[in-house]
Order: sequence, then structure tokens, then C-alpha cells
Amino acid sequence: MKVNAQSVNFVADGKLLDFIQKRMDKLELFYDKVIDSDVYLKVDNTSVKENKIVEIMVSVPRDKIVVKKQCKSFEEAVDSACSSLERQLVKKKEKLRAKV
Repeated sequence: MKVNAQSVNFVADGKLLDFIQKRMDKLELFYDKVIDSDVYLKVDNTSVKENKIVEIMVSVPRDKIVVKKQCKSFEEAVDSACSSLERQLVKKKEKLRAKV
């Protein structure tokens, strides 16, 4: 799956980008018609510890699924967002099977 990762106001290191790619590739196990995905990494300038924001937009045929999570680390936020995406993709797949 093609993953476009963009970091806003900072430079993401290679380890983080590799982690995102591996985690996003697992989504294809749940729904094989994923076209591509956009991942936006942002740091919120507040004194709160949970200031890392990850927004993931996954393109599937005739639809887009968007998930936004805020956590202490980008890895935790990506993991949480992907878990949410997995549930949504499974639900979408079940709806398609019900129509057939």
C-alpha cells in the first residue's frame, strides 16, 4: 500500500516512517481494496504531555476513512489510529458482503 507521510513543523526520522509503513501495511489483512493512505504528523504546542497528533486518511473505492488520534508519542498514536481503522475496515467489508 502506498503511504504518504507528512510531518508538520518538524522532520520525522526514518525509524518513525518505517514504523508507520509497517503498521499501515497490516491494514491490507483486514480489507484488501485499500488504494492509498495519507498520514499527517503534528506536534501541538501546548504544555499537555499528550501533544502528538496523528491524522490518517485511507482511500478505499468510493470512500475515504479518516481517523485522528492524540497521544504522548507518535508510535502510540499511530497504533491507536490503526486499531480504529482496522475496526472500520472490517465493518466496511462486512457491509459489502451483506449486499452481495
